Amino acid sequence: MAEMIRKSSVAEVINHWILAGSCMLLMLSGFAFLFHLEPVGSVFGGFESMKNVHNWLGVVFCISLLISMVHYLKDAFEYDADDVQWFKVAGGYLSHKVKVPPMGKYNPGQKLYYLAIVGAGIAIALSGFGIWLMKDNSTVMLLSHLVHNIAFLIFVLAVPVHIYLGTLANPGTFQIMVNGMMPLADARKKHPKWIKAIGRM
Repeated sequence: MAEMIRKSSVAEVINHWILAGSCMLLMLSGFAFLFHLEPVGSVFGGFESMKNVHNWLGVVFCISLLISMVHYLKDAFEYDADDVQWFKVAGGYLSHKVKVPPMGKYNPGQKLYYLAIVGAGIAIALSGFGIWLMKDNSTVMLLSHLVHNIAFLIFVLAVPVHIYLGTLANPGTFQIMVNGMMPLADARKKHPKWIKAIGRM
């Protein structure tokens, strides 16, 4: 049996699924509001009920996003020459002939994706609270709806790509988000700088 190494803590795994689950339900209900999808609304018990679920799921999403910052934000702002080279070869996704530089615990694509989610998450949260709590302020409502829809579009574009890269494009990656573990041999190949830093080479 292959030797395993922990890449994500139990807390990270649990919070990832809370963040992902709330995000997916928020996107689903958001689509239903945007296009007035009666079948989706009926699943939630009607649009009024769905609005309440959407609002409180937004609170769950915000808390989970804040918790995720403890886990990932510091790493997401750290880049070096190998990260720059990673971008130049597109991480090896476009050609298997290119040499992909050694990576740390996260590659720069993952870092930028996370920063995009944080930025869009903050925007969609603040605008969502504006829509929820400041209905009498027409200026706030107008700006909030605009920001909310733009941030929503970012999620609609980014999340499916993230799901693809975390499953079909990188076999074995999904396991990390199930139990936090990955084969040590794979970690040495994909994240040699991280493995070296923790003394597991």
